[in-house]
Amino acid sequence: MTEASETPRTHFIHQIIETDLASGRCQRIVTRFPPEPNGYLHIGHAKSIVLNFGLAETFGGVCNLRFDDTNPHKENIEYVEAIKRDVRWLGYDWGERLYFASDYFEQLYQFAIELIHKGLAYVCDLSVEEVRAYRGTLTEPGRNSPWRDRSVEENLDLFQRMRAGEFPDGSRTLRAKIDMASPNINLRDPVLYRIKHGVIHHQTGDAWCLYPTYDYTHPISDALEGVTHSLCTLEFEDHRPLYDWVIEHVSVPSRPRQYEFSRLNLEYTVMSKRRLTELVDEGHVKGWDDPRLPTLAGLRRRGYTPCAIRTFCERIGITKSEGRVEMAMLENAIREDLDATAPRRLAVFYPLKVVLVNYPEERLEWLELSNHPKDPAQGTRRLSFGRVLYIDRRDFEEHPPKGFKRLTPGGEVRLRGAYVIRADELIKDDSGEISELRCSVDLDTLGKDPQGRKVKGVIQWVSAAHTIPAEIRLYDRLFRVPVPGADGDWRADLNPHALKVIHNALVEPSLAQVEVGERFQFEREGYFTVDPDSTPTRPVFNLTVGLRDTWGRGA
Repeated sequence: MTEASETPRTHFIHQIIETDLASGRCQRIVTRFPPEPNGYLHIGHAKSIVLNFGLAETFGGVCNLRFDDTNPHKENIEYVEAIKRDVRWLGYDWGERLYFASDYFEQLYQFAIELIHKGLAYVCDLSVEEVRAYRGTLTEPGRNSPWRDRSVEENLDLFQRMRAGEFPDGSRTLRAKIDMASPNINLRDPVLYRIKHGVIHHQTGDAWCLYPTYDYTHPISDALEGVTHSLCTLEFEDHRPLYDWVIEHVSVPSRPRQYEFSRLNLEYTVMSKRRLTELVDEGHVKGWDDPRLPTLAGLRRRGYTPCAIRTFCERIGITKSEGRVEMAMLENAIREDLDATAPRRLAVFYPLKVVLVNYPEERLEWLELSNHPKDPAQGTRRLSFGRVLYIDRRDFEEHPPKGFKRLTPGGEVRLRGAYVIRADELIKDDSGEISELRCSVDLDTLGKDPQGRKVKGVIQWVSAAHTIPAEIRLYDRLFRVPVPGADGDWRADLNPHALKVIHNALVEPSLAQVEVGERFQFEREGYFTVDPDSTPTRPVFNLTVGLRDTWGRGA
């Protein structure tokens, strides 16, 4: 991995692997991360990535990256490349162990032939709707298909003709012959193959019109790769008997063992790939890397670090208990990381002009400001200071509320890293809006307190002589409520204020030559990262996280 994270915690899967290695059940562990390339990865996938790759690292094993690409209607190469990019970004490397389920299409087909020869699979002519009707319910057994007792010879002939493309989509399927009365619906003669014409698979092109189902492909792929510990989320627990049945009845070289753990459910967002796709397709967000999304691409664009995400995944742990994780846990992880690493900078979001009336017009001095108050090794940068400055409009109140500790008429405040100033006069435009402050500066207060008085407030500023315009994008939580859709339509819970754009901010000149992805703390505002939309003359900064948890405090 590229960055340090917290020491992995021991959990039940960790203990199982320790026992398996000690007993000799396996000599070397092999795990796998098996995404379907039908969308971008999200923070829930990060939990699985950290688990599978992390266990392989801990125990000196290997972890495969395998794309379960059995549904070409929804999959494409864009998603394949995005997934590889995200796994690498998190700090993991699969080396030469990159696989696709489509690599095994011919072997899977031959295993299906093997099942037919054993009388354990048959070609069924029921439609999708009829298969569903025949399956039964949780309280009622299913009914046998009228085609369940076809001969081996007829099934072989029909299955080979299905592969040859003789039949239209939906007209026939290959089903396992297990038990239509099983209390586990997954064992009621599940579909193993279906016909899909007219699609171009991103790996196999148009070579196939017959595609295996996920539940058939997944356990065989694990077995062919020698996976020792097949780690799945809890929704696959009821599928495990089917996986075991498949492995038991075909001649694969190994027998993986599956273990389930709870998936990640995170507050104030959705983790369903279907819903994430709808958010993108319906235009609620601007693509898969929108910083409001919980996708890894979105979190990266928002300024999250791999270290913070890995730390978060370690902290939430691995259990079998379903629950919902507070968004504050993820936000605290990135806040802690950036507090230690992000250089400090000055930014004025809502500029208000300040003229220092007793500062000479021709004078320009250069002040030295620390890049990080807790880390002298990060050095310093120089800022110009002159007669005309800009402060943030929110840092002046003509009629201040109780407890206001910034600039007020006749009041004093310190400019960060510079002098103490006093507001002597305010100038308003025709609409009554304050357009300018006339202030005096105490030139004896650079680096020291004023004589005989105490100044409590410290505010940000930029020099009018050396400043650059910037766009600030303030991102908030995607949904207004912790559990979107709990009371109805989840779209109705979208947060209309999840993005606010400030077009005319001003930032210090050191931010003129920044690289996309660089992260900074804008003092008293929060942590920000440089967005890809930035230009050399107008950088764009995305809010990663505030300096404190305002949601938790009910603000």
